[in-house]
Amino acid sequence: MSGAVVVTGSSGAIGVAICAAFSKAGYRVVGLDRIGAQGICDDFLQVDLERAVAEDEYRRVALKCLTSAVGDQGCHALVNNAAVQIVKPVGLATLEEWQRTFAVNLHAPFVLTQSLLPALTLSHGSVVNITSIHAIQSKPGFCAYATSKAALVSFTRGLALDLSPAVRANAVAPAAVDTPMLREGLSDSDALAMLAEHHPANRIGRPDEIARAVMFLASKDAEFITGTTMFVDGGISGRLHDPI
Repeated sequence: MSGAVVVTGSSGAIGVAICAAFSKAGYRVVGLDRIGAQGICDDFLQVDLERAVAEDEYRRVALKCLTSAVGDQGCHALVNNAAVQIVKPVGLATLEEWQRTFAVNLHAPFVLTQSLLPALTLSHGSVVNITSIHAIQSKPGFCAYATSKAALVSFTRGLALDLSPAVRANAVAPAAVDTPMLREGLSDSDALAMLAEHHPANRIGRPDEIARAVMFLASKDAEFITGTTMFVDGGISGRLHDPI
């Protein structure tokens, strides 16, 4: 295996699944999260990505720790998985909430990609951004989140153009995934069942399915794939929801 793998949001359900998949494949995994513990990661860095974007000195120290943890053997993949999702209509959302959403969901991937570019280039590695079905199909209250994820898709295409052929960049766009955060946001099991039925696959996704998509895009099997977004969505992006 060539180089380390860096995963942000490594303590959440999807992050844990991604870390576990790369670890099982023999990669040295460096996890970043605001809270959490080392767990499946070989190295865990407690980093607040919002602060890393906003504060010069905090960013300098955090990136120095990151590049040290990655080491001099290169970086096989940077997986920008960390995200902020604030559910509020535009009329009630604050500028601070909007800025926080973009700091974590869009600006942090830029900062981390730029910092790790020498290591990614050394390994002919990949950037995999975790965007969302909300990038193309959303609902009321998700304006900040949806806009940031749509921008992340565009950022992915731009990266592919700027970094090729040395480094590839792709994105994974999940629909609903069975995580504790999702379940906490639903009123009861009936709501979960209804959500599942809306997907043509008649269920919601699992964290390990997102991890497998990430693994594929970062692998040699995907060497001719760059600048694309893979929708892992149970078919919901193709379904029209009419009121009748």
